[in-house]
Amino acid sequence: MELPGPLRTHLDQGDYQAVEDAWLDEMSRRPCRADLFAATARSLAAAGEEERARFLLDMLDEHLRQSGAWEERLALLRQVGDLLVAPGEPVHPEIVATLEALHPDVPWLAPLAEKVGLHRAIDDLRKTWDKVSRLRDLLLFLPGTVVALEGKGAGRVTDLNLQLDVFKVELASGGAPVSVGFAAARKLLTPLPPGHLLRRKLEEPETLVAIKRNRPEELARLALESLGDTATAGELRQTLGGIVEDGEWTSFWNQVRKSPQLLAQPGGRQRYRWADSAEEAAASLLQRFAGAARGERLELLRTQADRSPELRRAMVAALREEGSRLAEGDQAAAFEVGLGLERAGESLAGEPFAPETLLRQTAEPSRFLAAVGDRAAREEAYRRLPALRDDWVPAFQQAMGREEDGRVLDLLADQLEQGGREALGRAIGELLNQPRKHPAGFAWLAERAARDEVVAGRAPLRLFQQIVKATGDEVFGPWRRRLAALADSGGTLPRLLPLLDQDQAALAEETVERAAGLETYQKEALRNAIQLRFPALHRAEEQPLYATPEAVDAKRDELRQLLEVEIPANRRAIEEARELGDLRENFEYKSARQRHEYLGARAASLHRDLGRARAIDPASVDPSAVRIGTRVRLKGPAGEPRELTLLGPWDSRPEAGILSHESELAQRLLGREVGDEVEVEGKSFRVEGIESYR
Repeated sequence: MELPGPLRTHLDQGDYQAVEDAWLDEMSRRPCRADLFAATARSLAAAGEEERARFLLDMLDEHLRQSGAWEERLALLRQVGDLLVAPGEPVHPEIVATLEALHPDVPWLAPLAEKVGLHRAIDDLRKTWDKVSRLRDLLLFLPGTVVALEGKGAGRVTDLNLQLDVFKVELASGGAPVSVGFAAARKLLTPLPPGHLLRRKLEEPETLVAIKRNRPEELARLALESLGDTATAGELRQTLGGIVEDGEWTSFWNQVRKSPQLLAQPGGRQRYRWADSAEEAAASLLQRFAGAARGERLELLRTQADRSPELRRAMVAALREEGSRLAEGDQAAAFEVGLGLERAGESLAGEPFAPETLLRQTAEPSRFLAAVGDRAAREEAYRRLPALRDDWVPAFQQAMGREEDGRVLDLLADQLEQGGREALGRAIGELLNQPRKHPAGFAWLAERAARDEVVAGRAPLRLFQQIVKATGDEVFGPWRRRLAALADSGGTLPRLLPLLDQDQAALAEETVERAAGLETYQKEALRNAIQLRFPALHRAEEQPLYATPEAVDAKRDELRQLLEVEIPANRRAIEEARELGDLRENFEYKSARQRHEYLGARAASLHRDLGRARAIDPASVDPSAVRIGTRVRLKGPAGEPRELTLLGPWDSRPEAGILSHESELAQRLLGREVGDEVEVEGKSFRVEGIESYR
């Protein structure tokens, strides 16, 4: 160890009398500091004062033996045994004598010392001390010792078998004795001192049951002390098992949590500790509150403020000051503070950070709502806003594409529905038409459609197709499992089938055939459901599939690529994977087989679609009405122009204004003539002109 500064100075200056004085002073006050005495003796010997070092060590040794400080003497022998014993004398006899003094009347000492080989190779001190360590580890678990066995609870060592090198432990929980090998004992067994809760469970369970009944908080304190000051609720429950039965735990824990001395520690996994007093607990909480972030401060106000009136006043005053300051620059954060104070029962009349004041005064509700970081606070803002402002609908429509929590989205949808079906319809249309832009919102929409007829009936085919496509789209990674589950019985996809006509059902079946994200059994179940509902569906394939000549050529090229390049390459990959070994555990083989199924299904689908493909001839398109292959010019209520082109599903690019004739909007446009009115995204547009798409 590093010697204290004054002692180091005395040694450096050769003032050995001062060193002796310091030694004697330390010996009279703290003779247990073997490391300090050993370092000093070594320094003296290194400075040529070996005799002085031996003299001082002899005095210390005599003091330790007379006072029965055998543990300290053993530590001193380990560090400076060569100086402590007479020159030329072995250290081993002193080690043995000290061990015998440490463990008097222990009949197992001698046989265990023999077991670890303590009396062999006595001149090799390094090995001797290793043997001493092993011996002392074994002496911790003599018969009669109460121990904790890892994962099993408390028990008592009942036997020590020197032939088998095992301890036998009888557990308090009953059952056959457990054998623990000498080598594993130090790792698996922990001696339990008197007063330890696990030991008391073994020795005085009735006393602990009485404490649980009369003073549950005292039982929790004992458990925390035994577990090392802090523990999770789960660790406490496990420790108290057998004293607090499973059916009693909730009631017991609720009582304990009311104690002003139980403190929850900061951190992700909630841990608890027991404060020495209610005052110390309140002071600790206030200190934590002062250094905490805003969210934690509000949580501390909610859960801890009632410990004392003083603690509550201090927390409320600090948050009021913070709310007033935030109201001048960060209104969303001020809203969270004000809402937290309101929920704690504080009156905020006239305060600039009162939640309803902020909601009324904000210039841009949508931006304000987006800036509220706490989900629960934002949800409360959504509940209050419709009663406070007339311009809440656009803010809610934007929020539908931004929120990810299903409960919040349900709240927004319900509010919009109460405000008018058109408002909800526009929000749903945005999610349905651009699902990849709002994956969380679309996943919510897909799930809600299973129980909401309004959502399901808006565009059932479009929703069906979008859900199926999303199951194989990486953009929907976090939601793919949920979306795929919608194909199962009772899910959204089967529930949409009654809303389709026969032509739409045929398109739905084609979508299922092409699906990359559905399991084979799910595809089969959907196909069967479609065919049962539409028994004449085989005639649906006779319906033409309209497409531009370029799109038809592109699909033919894709089929050629599949048949001539990708499928042959996949066959080679399957053969190579087979050679890698056991097919049941062969990832490469499974992956290649899955790829094979996808490529085969895709090729079959292209074959089928190309068989009914009809190229659109722009020269033969009749522009007297909106038809497939026409471009339509529209004018909105404010004079804004809009141009849409109706082609086939292969050519569809909604972002460029090119619609599939199968889409909901295209279906509304087909057959319209110049001068007709048509609804587009909730607004009424007039048909101004119709012409061939090229």
